[in-house]
Amino acid sequence: MKRIVEIARLIGRPLMSRKVRVAITTVVCAYAAQVGLNVSEEMLVTILSCGVAIILGIAHEDHGRQSIPTEERDETATTLP
Repeated sequence: MKRIVEIARLIGRPLMSRKVRVAITTVVCAYAAQVGLNVSEEMLVTILSCGVAIILGIAHEDHGRQSIPTEERDETATTLP
């Protein structure tokens, strides 16, 4: 039983990341569009492009959080609209 919990934890840990969840969703949508929905190549590229853009946006946001010291981050959070 303990081994099953460890395996579930190893599998579930990456799902805590927003980037991983967006990547999985993007790939599933792309496969669904190609297999079952019978959509054009342009739609497939649009789905993949949106997924990539969201992942890059999350990475940019995460990097911005790490580059601002905690004191300044607290001040900017109250001054921005």
